[in-house]
Amino acid sequence: MKILKKIALVALAAAVCVPAQAARIDSLSISSPKIPQPMAVKVVVPDALPAGAHAFPVVYMLNGYDGDCNQWLKGTPELPALADRYGMLMVLPSGMDSWYVDSPLRPDMQMASFITDELILEIDRRYSTDTSRRAITGLSMGGHGALTLAMDHPDLFVAAGSTSGGVDLRPFAKRWNLAQILGTPEQNPETWAGVTALSKVKGLKERAPRLNIIFDCGIDDFFAGVNDDLHKAMLEEGIPHDYISRPGRHAHSYWRNAIKYHLLFFDGVFSKQ
Repeated sequence: MKILKKIALVALAAAVCVPAQAARIDSLSISSPKIPQPMAVKVVVPDALPAGAHAFPVVYMLNGYDGDCNQWLKGTPELPALADRYGMLMVLPSGMDSWYVDSPLRPDMQMASFITDELILEIDRRYSTDTSRRAITGLSMGGHGALTLAMDHPDLFVAAGSTSGGVDLRPFAKRWNLAQILGTPEQNPETWAGVTALSKVKGLKERAPRLNIIFDCGIDDFFAGVNDDLHKAMLEEGIPHDYISRPGRHAHSYWRNAIKYHLLFFDGVFSKQ
């Protein structure tokens, strides 16, 4: 009898520890003439709406260069559990090494317009989403994309983040095939001057007074300097934001930790909407 009781207690403890439901991961494929191939998208769907909510708040999470819609899930395997914790629908598109811009050279690489004009509408059509509680963040290339998309479209996003983001591309013009997307700085100086997050700070406070911003970068990251510059520029413009500079390199181990701060920040913003 004692053995049976012990077995029963172990089984009961296991049942208590394992949740009855868990977030599911949907796989989508979305085509458009604005992108060179159908986009693979992962959507992490929480098991339940947040308490008292009528629809899911949404966080778009953009991958880095040479990554795709699986990058966040591979680097942060607890992402579904975080989606359940906060009740957030997480949308993970594939960036196709686009730097999330509309290329002046390639009609089939209009990634910024695809995301803002088509992807968001498709997600809102397929899922029960709260359009007043939409945020965007990303790592590396995706950090650049998240901030620039939100700065250009504050009507779509209430919050934006970047972790280890390439927030000023100009010092890196010869890297990551940027010239194939934007042309060279000599060919397209106006494009290079206007495309980066740092260049969009001027007047942002007036253009996007309700945009909540968080960004961070490791002190040993090659993007540390441009992130410091973005922080200083925002201070000079009087733009409220959270900026975190802490030990870390350009690596998944850093981003896996950083995204938890972003989600906590977004949850706080969403709770005020």
